[in-house]
Amino acid sequence: MLHNIDKQKMNQLMDRDKDAKIIINQLLENHNVALSTIAHEIRNPLTLVYSALQVMEIQHPELSTYPHWSQTKSDIEFMCQLLNDLSRYSSGHTLNHSAFSMKDFLKNIAVSFAISLEDSNIEFTSRIDKGLGTFTGDKIKLKEVLLNLLANARDAVQSVHSGDGRGKICLSAHPDIHGIVIECFDNGCGISDDIIDHIFDPFVTHKENGTGLGLAISRQIIESHNGSIQAHSSPETGTTFIIHLAC
Repeated sequence: MLHNIDKQKMNQLMDRDKDAKIIINQLLENHNVALSTIAHEIRNPLTLVYSALQVMEIQHPELSTYPHWSQTKSDIEFMCQLLNDLSRYSSGHTLNHSAFSMKDFLKNIAVSFAISLEDSNIEFTSRIDKGLGTFTGDKIKLKEVLLNLLANARDAVQSVHSGDGRGKICLSAHPDIHGIVIECFDNGCGISDDIIDHIFDPFVTHKENGTGLGLAISRQIIESHNGSIQAHSSPETGTTFIIHLAC
């Protein structure tokens, strides 16, 4: 798994040497293909194992009462999710571009997320500027990023305001001189100072059942769009993720 410092060194080398750039790009492509292949080959039999456990439980309901049965199923679910995230991480840099209305795109995401909160006490608002214009990028991957941020916000809010009606999430977007700024705010638990500088690194997470790849994938996708993503957080006020996309 490549970290920021590795990528910085490779970028410096590629800037200095065109032959090195060709070789490094090929090595990176091979690295991503190998990672996806390994994840795929492991995930398939693991999924079959999980399916077999489900069939066994249906045929023998008493299994659900056995010690460690539920934990075993939970562990396999986690491993499948981890392998899915590894596959997504390895393909985060590959984009399928199209031109689309950023305002409509964000409004559709906001509506979908609002519907998912109908049975909760969380207050969700969106402020999408009308002047966002047309953006060229990968709609599917950008949607993945925003839904991941919103899901994280929901989890953070629920951990503090579960059922009390004071949880708030806001998705906003506006143009600036460099392009588009998208912000996702929540008044949840916040992110502690000891990991805030590393939350975009692979396998770093403060969620109990998280793989630590969601934000790493998000950063990879945003940077592949020549953009940037950062977070500001405190336990007192919550968390704001800020995305800058150049038009």
